[in-house]
Amino acid sequence: MTQELFAILNHDKTVAFDPSLNTGDTGIRVDDTPDELTGEVRTHLLESARLKEEIAEHQVGLIVAAARLIAKALQSGGKVLLCGNGGSAADCQHMAAEFVSRLRRDFARPGLPAIALTTDTSFLTAFSNDCGFEGAFERQVQTLGQPGDVLIGISTSGNSANVVRAMEAAVKIGMTTIALTGCGGYLVDIAQMTIPVPHINTLYIQEAHLAIEHILCSLVEQYLFGRRSGEAEPTGTD
Repeated sequence: MTQELFAILNHDKTVAFDPSLNTGDTGIRVDDTPDELTGEVRTHLLESARLKEEIAEHQVGLIVAAARLIAKALQSGGKVLLCGNGGSAADCQHMAAEFVSRLRRDFARPGLPAIALTTDTSFLTAFSNDCGFEGAFERQVQTLGQPGDVLIGISTSGNSANVVRAMEAAVKIGMTTIALTGCGGYLVDIAQMTIPVPHINTLYIQEAHLAIEHILCSLVEQYLFGRRSGEAEPTGTD
């Protein structure tokens, strides 16, 4: 069955499958991988690393400032709402989970209120079916958002209509608005603060977003609960 599946996917042209070989559970001989595939792996990893180096060079101040805004809102009794689509929706859920749970197992602290607006399938399907998907996040912001809360909108294009509308609603309410984007888009002009990733490829933007999201969670924890042993205190200006 596995050999048939490999044939269907044309993988038999690029990897060898033989359960009798002493290659572990997979039966795949890694040394037979064509050069173009190993080259693709190296190219992707190196470009992803290069992009993170560029962010480290130019965007550190924005990331620290965004973390301070989130920490101040939480310290004042606010909460964090997050919205995005596709991979960015997964990022919202990932980030909300780390706020409510914890980022690191060895750093115990109280939960921080954060809600991913991407998880309520009953609401999302009902509202989208009746009223259209473009207003699904906006409606939740209007219902759940309060002045002093934070909305984090994640969009690799910066133009996702439902995220844009959610941001506009948050601004009207008096929420702090933070956007994670690619090279630009409408969110840059709407959000109070934007952390742009200077790339046009969605894959690389999303990989960089995940690193930024982890850093934001880490800095917020430190602002609210103190430095972890061996880590530098976050710095930045209001």
